[in-house]
Order: sequence, then C-alpha cells, then structure tokens
Amino acid sequence: MKLIRFGAPGEEAPGVVLEDGTRIDASEEFSDYDDSFLADGGLKKLREWSRTERDEAPVVPDTVRLGPPIARPSKIVCIGLNYSDHAAESDMEVPDEPVIFFKASSAVCGPNDDLVLPKESTKTDWEVELAVVIGQEASYVSEEEALDYVAGYTVHNDYSEREYQLERGGQWVKGKSCDTFAPLGPFLATPDEIDDVSALDMWLDVNGERKQDGSTEQLIFGIPTLVSYLSQFMTLLPGDVISTGTPAGVGLGEDPPQFLAPGDVVSLGIEGLGQAQQTVVSHPEA
Repeated sequence: MKLIRFGAPGEEAPGVVLEDGTRIDASEEFSDYDDSFLADGGLKKLREWSRTERDEAPVVPDTVRLGPPIARPSKIVCIGLNYSDHAAESDMEVPDEPVIFFKASSAVCGPNDDLVLPKESTKTDWEVELAVVIGQEASYVSEEEALDYVAGYTVHNDYSEREYQLERGGQWVKGKSCDTFAPLGPFLATPDEIDDVSALDMWLDVNGERKQDGSTEQLIFGIPTLVSYLSQFMTLLPGDVISTGTPAGVGLGEDPPQFLAPGDVVSLGIEGLGQAQQTVVSHPEA
C-alpha cells in the first residue's frame, strides 16, 4: 500500500494511493496515520478496507496538498556518514559504528511544502535520504527480525544548516532541526511495495541540475543493522522515523561550497517511493 495524508497543515486526513495513481480518502474509517494506528494493527485493517471499500471512497483531487505521510513521530533518528562517498567529501573517516543524531519532530512538513530558510542562514544544504518508519515497538531486536518492525519507507530531504551544525559548537541536532527541515513523502510505501530496499536509486536536483545520484546499495550500514543497532540504545516506537544517510553531492562538498538561496527549487526522489519538490523561501521575519 501507499499511504498519504492530505489537506492543510495540521489538519491532514488519511488516504491511500491506488495502483493506477488515484488518491482516495480513508478518513471515514481511520482518524490518522499515527502511533496508535500502527500499534493497533492499522496497516492490516487499512489493507482490508482498501480491498473491500475502495470503490466507495471519495477521490482526493491532485490539487490537494500532501502532508507528511505519518503524523508527527515521537523521534527522528538520523544516521550520519552512512555512504562512503559522502564521508569522503566531508573529510571524515568511514565510521566503525553508525553515527547517530536526532532531528526535532517539529521540523516535519509535507513533501512539496516550501523550505523556509532560518533567520540569517547562509549555509543551508540538501540531503536526499531513505527514511524508515517503525511499525511496532522495538527494543533489543536482532538483525534477523529487524525488518518485521518496519511499517514502510518514504523520501526524506535531511536539510542541514551547516554553520549551525559544524561551526556553532555542540551537537549536530541544532543544524538539522529548523522548521521545514524534514519534508517527508509523497507517500509511505509498505514493504511489499518495494522489491529490494537495498538497491533503490536516489537523486536530487537543485534548479534542474543533478547534484546527488546514488543508490541504497552504497549504504555502509543496511536497514536491518540500523533498526537492530538503534534498538539496543533506545526503544523505537510506532511511527518513529530512521533517516538512513545521504550519498555524495551535498552543497558542502562542492568546490567552492554551494548553499541554498531564496527562489531555488530542490527536486528529489527515490525509486519506488515517488518524488518531491521544495521551493526555498526567506523566513517571514528575516
């Protein structure tokens, strides 16, 4: 299945994308795609509803805004330097264990919402990433059983303000957590929609110029490893997001570095997970 949430920010309703691309409204039966939905077997119920009731469901016009496909998660856990080519362009060693940092859930927005530059930002950068959404509580799980805890996959642009991240001291989180810095979607694809999540092409363009062109084949630590590893240190809850890292081609790695400015358009996508586009705008109080 492909799950969507649609409508105005903060008022999103749940829906499904059918095989022919038609978007239907599931809000008569389900209140939202959140932690309770996942924990209560919502995916199984949604699959049955979609099989039996889809023809009666209202169609969602293509003009209606898409929100993030999962309601605000309890946490977004990000993995740094998880592609060797990105580690090289960052002048950092390939890690022996996953590099973990957090991103505030208040950064989550829709896949095509504007990217709002933080006040006085001069070094906002892009990062296309495969995001994993957890489907059930996971604590101390093995790699062999890790994928049983995955609800699905989606596209994440892990926007980063490099000055805040690298030049202001402390941890990376403050360069990662500004409002609109975590667009998710367009949809959440359940695992049965993806033939091989370890071999998905991914790309990102800025103003029509290809900047990132990679594949999840290049992941240093694969998804089973990441889910299992993280569950040794924290309980992963339904709806939590794991963002698995970005390939080479970020603005920081260019010579000279290139960062985003108002009016820029960032387009990105992952094979089987659709594509998204964000327009860069100034902060309204800048």
